[in-house]
Amino acid sequence: MIVRAVDYTVPDRKGEHIRLITSILDPADATAEELARCYHDRWEAETGIDQLKTHLRGPGRILRSPTPELAYQEIWAYLLTHWALCTLICTAATTAGLDPDRIKFLGTVRIVRRSVTDRAALSP
Repeated sequence: MIVRAVDYTVPDRKGEHIRLITSILDPADATAEELARCYHDRWEAETGIDQLKTHLRGPGRILRSPTPELAYQEIWAYLLTHWALCTLICTAATTAGLDPDRIKFLGTVRIVRRSVTDRAALSP
């Protein structure tokens, strides 16, 4: 397979050098800037998947639902929980004047789990 290397630096990360390898050979099909944006977007998606599979659900855990309908419901519950946590992170970061990427997802999950567990101990 013939590949093309695209080198670029990330200014807000102290000039970090990145080399991207692609099978898109013609720069007219995708410029270096477009490929760099796509690469960044890909890692944003990978991070979201990792947050769901590793930190929210737990490593090695499978869905507990015995039927397809309940499995869909369980998946939606994970997705909605992930969305709620990301919304919480963005709201907290915006309020504090921070980049949301600087707030750790796992730390947020731990804080929310402790908070929810503490509240459950109270009598309604």
